[in-house]
Amino acid sequence: MACLKKGCLQLYCGDGKGKTTASVGLAVRAVGTGLKVLFCQVMKDGTSGEIKMLQKLGITYLCCPEHYGFFWNMSDEQKKEAQQSYTALFRKAWDMAVKEGYDLLVIDEFMSAYNHGLIEQKQALECLMKRPDCLEVVLTGRNPGEELLKLADYVTEMKKIKHPFDQGIPARKGIEL
Repeated sequence: MACLKKGCLQLYCGDGKGKTTASVGLAVRAVGTGLKVLFCQVMKDGTSGEIKMLQKLGITYLCCPEHYGFFWNMSDEQKKEAQQSYTALFRKAWDMAVKEGYDLLVIDEFMSAYNHGLIEQKQALECLMKRPDCLEVVLTGRNPGEELLKLADYVTEMKKIKHPFDQGIPARKGIEL
């Protein structure tokens, strides 16, 4: 396996489509060059079309076994459960990436969980600040906080100009799902 000499922190953010797609593309590129890749999704149920292909390529995949839906639809009890589950999932992904020598860790929809307090923020920031030199980390989602922007080496914003959802067209299998 190859090892990165210097791992960076990348943020794919914004209100436009393409954050997950970009992170999937990077994961495919990385595994194609011999890097060891861990792809973790929070706030998603693990049924997106790309997951089976990532696994076929040898990319390790993690998600939460429970799906809680959108934050604004969760009850207080669901928010509490989601916070425990997503913090545990983050911890599991982080520990695996560090202890098992992964080269790339993608945490899809990290910002959403982080911003809503569903991932323990202090713990996550500490991990990101102390990440191993050869671990590249990609975080996706909307509205990264100033603390994440300062830590990041790359920040790429996907900006929505127009989207079918605005015309009432739901997410389509194979395109958004």
